[in-house]
Amino acid sequence: MLDYLKILFSGNILWYALIVGCLLSMTAALLGVTLVLKKYAMIGDGLSHVSFAALSVAVATGQSPMAFSLPVVALTAFLLLRLSEGSKIKGDAAVAVVSAAALAIGAIAARGSNIDIESYMFGSIVAVNLSDVILTALLATAVIAIYVLFYNRIFAITFDETYVKAGGGHTWLYNAIMALLTALAVVVGLRLVGALLISALIIFPALTAMRLFKSFRKVVIAAAVIGVVSFLTALFVSVLLDAPTGACVVLFDLVIFGMASLIHWRKTA
Repeated sequence: MLDYLKILFSGNILWYALIVGCLLSMTAALLGVTLVLKKYAMIGDGLSHVSFAALSVAVATGQSPMAFSLPVVALTAFLLLRLSEGSKIKGDAAVAVVSAAALAIGAIAARGSNIDIESYMFGSIVAVNLSDVILTALLATAVIAIYVLFYNRIFAITFDETYVKAGGGHTWLYNAIMALLTALAVVVGLRLVGALLISALIIFPALTAMRLFKSFRKVVIAAAVIGVVSFLTALFVSVLLDAPTGACVVLFDLVIFGMASLIHWRKTA
């Protein structure tokens, strides 16, 4: 097995996938804690579908996929966050409408081009390149810096946004930054785990950490660790079994969540 793994990692593709996967899993988990606590968890699922549609349109029209899709997904993220704060169309309904429409647009755009729909929907490690590594590293650095430098403000806005607004805090700026970072994580993660599975990187580690810890700080740290460990395990298993990496990541996240839920149940029983 060791010889087999040495052969596989002799090239750059798996190294790129390993670096991007670890950084993306950590970043998505950190963002996921806040999104889940603010009840915006399904926004990640909606954004993944919008990202698929934007990338399909970009490829079909001969534009740069990243340059075209990132502003589209970021704008959608901001609009969904605004809708979730209160409107006639509630957040979950808005996400459902956007998801369905985006999938339809993406499927139509991909039909007349040479897009590999399966890789976009379920991810492919061979699609990851050096530019993804650089972009993910910048994203991870930005997210970690925000959590370290503005931890108290993130804590306050996550649990009592109304109080922060009453005190003159710029919650709109925080939400805009979160929307941009979440959009970037979704766009980058689309290549690796696919449109249908990227939301799992955001939701599962956060939910698992919340089953094990009560402190916000411990939940944030645990979610990041769980996300990275789950991805590393899933990557090696998927390579050895020649299985889709994205699907393996979701399954391992589900297993870890189940174990954490069992531990939580035994503690409270």
